[in-house]
Amino acid sequence: MMELMRELSLTPGVSGSEEKIAEIITRELKDVADKIETDSMGNIIATKKGEKKAPTVMLASHMDEIGLMVRYIDDDGFIKFSNIGGINDQMLMNQTVTVHSSVGEPIVGVIGSKPPHVTTAEEKNKVVKSTDMFIDIGAKDKEEAEKMVRIGDKMTFNSLFAEYPNNLIMGKALDNRVGCYVMMEVLKRVDTRATVYGVGTVQEEVGLKGAKTSAFRLNPDLAIALDVTLSGDHPGIKPEEAPVVMGKGPAIILADASGRGILTQQSVKDLLINAGDENEIPYQLEVSDGGTTDGTAIHLTREGIPTGVLSVPTRYIHTPVSVCSMDDVEATIQLITEAINNL
Repeated sequence: MMELMRELSLTPGVSGSEEKIAEIITRELKDVADKIETDSMGNIIATKKGEKKAPTVMLASHMDEIGLMVRYIDDDGFIKFSNIGGINDQMLMNQTVTVHSSVGEPIVGVIGSKPPHVTTAEEKNKVVKSTDMFIDIGAKDKEEAEKMVRIGDKMTFNSLFAEYPNNLIMGKALDNRVGCYVMMEVLKRVDTRATVYGVGTVQEEVGLKGAKTSAFRLNPDLAIALDVTLSGDHPGIKPEEAPVVMGKGPAIILADASGRGILTQQSVKDLLINAGDENEIPYQLEVSDGGTTDGTAIHLTREGIPTGVLSVPTRYIHTPVSVCSMDDVEATIQLITEAINNL
């Protein structure tokens, strides 16, 4: 369990370059699924066949992580970059990154900054914008840098994976490698008449793109998006801003983005809540004002697909140092498995 989570966390997969995560999913499910295929967008679809007239269920977990992309190389060999996905500029400064070069081996770079010795008092009180930052890869000039990297090369943040006390883990890309792990484990455990599609979707962080195309293709009777959600149990967040916390089970999302995302229909809410209540699996209910998931794109596909969202509470989302509870991960797996088995 921990070793697979470690591998999922540390493996690079910025939006649009999820192939290595797809390879892990294929390896893990090759003896479980009746069929595994990759569509033209890059979504990976593992099918566990059920009975002919039984319902079909789609489990969607996005494979991509936030990252950076090389946008410009200046005359001195420094890189200007664009953010891929939602990134807070405050967390970028002085991070180390890996540039996944299209012309050679991966290269370590650092997001450089002005040293405090020459920073004015006014500058010290300002957040530096990402557009004013640069990445140092050790090149002496533009010509040398262009032999090392190319415009459009993607970058991931360097991080370690650590096991914390109380069965917590810390690492990068827990959004949404945790969801990928849950999807794979449910496919391994589920015992149902239904046909279950385990889908690793692409480009969620930049517009829910893979969810749209894969849901259109599969047109399931029910879909569950698997993701992470804010855990409000650390300093700086008021309980009313993020009431879901780690250690109390997954969050069943009733509404996100103030309803502009998904408003979960009653039948899906009942299915998930009853699975928790009847099997004494802990869960939490969440209504949020910000953020959304693949569920938003899926439930608006074709004439509409009944869709739910189940999310693992996670601290420090969209940073290289996210923290979540493996107890919550296990509860998520159990709740979804029971819900599908009861269809």
